[in-house]
Amino acid sequence: MEPCRWRDLGRTPYADALALQKEAVRRRVAGETSDVLLFVEHPDVITLGKVAKREHLVSPRPGTEVVETDRGGDITYHGPGQLVGYPIVDLQGLRRDVKWYLERLEDVLIESAARLGVAAVRREGSTGAWTSAGKLAAIGVRVERWVTSHGFALNVSTDLGAFDQIIPCGLPDRRVTSIERETGRRVPLAEAREAVVEAFGRIFGREMVHEAEAPRRA
Repeated sequence: MEPCRWRDLGRTPYADALALQKEAVRRRVAGETSDVLLFVEHPDVITLGKVAKREHLVSPRPGTEVVETDRGGDITYHGPGQLVGYPIVDLQGLRRDVKWYLERLEDVLIESAARLGVAAVRREGSTGAWTSAGKLAAIGVRVERWVTSHGFALNVSTDLGAFDQIIPCGLPDRRVTSIERETGRRVPLAEAREAVVEAFGRIFGREMVHEAEAPRRA
């Protein structure tokens, strides 16, 4: 089984995490390293993907950064209490199919939610993981020479009121939810991360190898 290293970068500004991803992609394309899954919790930030519309940015709060980025998808919010995962994966070693990859990420999030006590599903035409109460996790990726970057954001104990700053994913009639809201308990990010690591390894057929240190070079 091929290895996939995973790291917890802790609370990291969006720009710093993006720089780490770009370096990790460069090294993966060059064959200098194996697949890696970076976990991060961002300070308040709103990101606009390549198809984002500015009118979906409703009323950003003071102190919330707004960033245009090169991932797919529309607009989303990242902040404390949200588990963000950035898989740097060479699809040539798996399957050169972006739709397949997105569906596998959905599987990872749905299985992770189940491990945490939440029944989530996918919705046709709306990427991510959903419950009857709303969107639990968002996905937005970039693929360069078949190496992935960006990834997913799972609302664990996120301040859901922060999503009022935007029209999430450009869908005005869709609400957002979290593991905490669904279960009625405050779930530590470490517990959610453990669930995601296990699900990611099983679904992508990777041996997940923890790197305890989080150097600023991916």
